[in-house]
Amino acid sequence: MSHSPAPDFTLPQDGGDPVTLSALRPAPVVLFFYPRDNTPGCTTEAQGFTAMKADFEALGALVFGISKDSIASHAKFREKKDLGIPLLSDEETTACEEFGVWKEKSMYGKKFMGIERSTFLIDGTGAIVREWRKVKVKGHVEEVLDAVKAL
Repeated sequence: MSHSPAPDFTLPQDGGDPVTLSALRPAPVVLFFYPRDNTPGCTTEAQGFTAMKADFEALGALVFGISKDSIASHAKFREKKDLGIPLLSDEETTACEEFGVWKEKSMYGKKFMGIERSTFLIDGTGAIVREWRKVKVKGHVEEVLDAVKAL
């Protein structure tokens, strides 16, 4: 089964140095793209990954959340919701576009561009081995953890 290489990026993170995806090898990496800080689904998802962070770390995997929100917004979100997952800021939507998660969405009949909730599992060689699109939050973190275990 052929896997496509993950697009490389360098993004600023809340409370640390910028993160370059390719520099994280050979650790497996979980990237979860989410629409917006402090919204219900995003909060539940980020708290879910935080709650299971130790399980991912035990497998040597690194987990990052990515949205278009600023670093300042991420810092508030992390503090308010007690999140233990580093959050990356993609204000220019470069990574979002490269991973194909920047989509036209509609709400209340209005169309707008936004992030489609998606998660990618990247193995130690930098290849995308699993992707989850239009993620439903319930049970998602457990499913991602199972995929990491199967690497």
